[in-house]
Amino acid sequence: MSSIELRNQRIDCLRGLAIGCVLLLHFMLAYGLKDSLLGSLLSASLLGALARNGNYGVTMFFVVSGFLIVSQSLRRWGSLPAIDIRAFYVQRFARIMPLLLPTLALIVALGSLGLPHFSNTDGGHHLPALYFWLAAGSVLTFWHNLLMQSVGYFNYCLNVYWSLSVEEVFYLALPLLCLALRRTWLLAAVCLLLIVAGPVYRAAHLDNEIDYLYGNLACFDAIAIGCLAALAAHRVRLADGRARLLRWAGLLMLGGVYLRGIAGNQVFGFSWVALASAAFLLGASRAPWLDGWRERATRPLRWLGRHSYELYLLHIVMLAGLRNLLPKGSIGYWERLPLLCAFVAASALLAYLAARYWSEPCNRAIRRRWLGRRGEDNARLSAEWGSFWHDGSRYR
Repeated sequence: MSSIELRNQRIDCLRGLAIGCVLLLHFMLAYGLKDSLLGSLLSASLLGALARNGNYGVTMFFVVSGFLIVSQSLRRWGSLPAIDIRAFYVQRFARIMPLLLPTLALIVALGSLGLPHFSNTDGGHHLPALYFWLAAGSVLTFWHNLLMQSVGYFNYCLNVYWSLSVEEVFYLALPLLCLALRRTWLLAAVCLLLIVAGPVYRAAHLDNEIDYLYGNLACFDAIAIGCLAALAAHRVRLADGRARLLRWAGLLMLGGVYLRGIAGNQVFGFSWVALASAAFLLGASRAPWLDGWRERATRPLRWLGRHSYELYLLHIVMLAGLRNLLPKGSIGYWERLPLLCAFVAASALLAYLAARYWSEPCNRAIRRRWLGRRGEDNARLSAEWGSFWHDGSRYR
């Protein structure tokens, strides 16, 4: 069975939706969409809601990460306290670093040459090239979001990598917490505390967008909700009807909260998106397959989901280069929508090439080198973030 067949197709749809929201947001911020064919076809309020709330897509990613990492840990080691900490860290390193390192090197090299949108001049800053040592180092040592909270927006490309720091802190902390607490219920209690802390933190920092969007405590509640959803999926076997109801309820709730927007809902909006995503994931864990017209109709979305990590890292590099070649003022009404399509297509092609010929081979090679046959099998069977736990006995 191929690695694509091993994946949970519904979860790939959610990840495809999440990365699509991010791509749309960043293109809109770079070029705008109101003065375009899309702006004529959609009302201003609907277009604004679709394009401006892309940060909710990152929240979806956080929930999926918590859900899948806990589900896979339960599948591989039987219980969370039994996590093999060395294997866990090697697997995460093998997935994240092979593509992150050359992408950072490319951004630093182009920025050091003073190329606009790669240099440290975003947000009115004029930081020297030497600042790249601190900026790139913060991405690699899990505190880039904290640096942004201190400095503000300072590098167009690197700004986007704040979310990696949030997830990397989670990856670093989870096995340590599991081994220290030794009880799953204690881990669940920590998750509940984080779920409560998220809205409290956001409410206390409404005066600073970077704080309520990018702070660790502003984001950990979404990951914690994903973790609890995975624990629930491990213990409760949902009937098909209830799983279907959860999926639809999650999607409808997700759509409603997304269209309502972030503005005015900074405190609880992210929590509702996380809960809606978790409901969908619970339902998806019971029925991972799509068939008939649903399978055919969602192929592009699932493809985006399978390549969401590569797309997240590389799309901003593509967009920065595009902005240098085609400034916003040079793009007219009839050109904006085709440019959006070309941007998505070019980013997808770059992501595919990076995954096929670099990140996936490196992932397998690192696991094989440091984990032996076990690591190679895990890389093949899990299809990296794509597998799921199901019924306590059967895995795809």
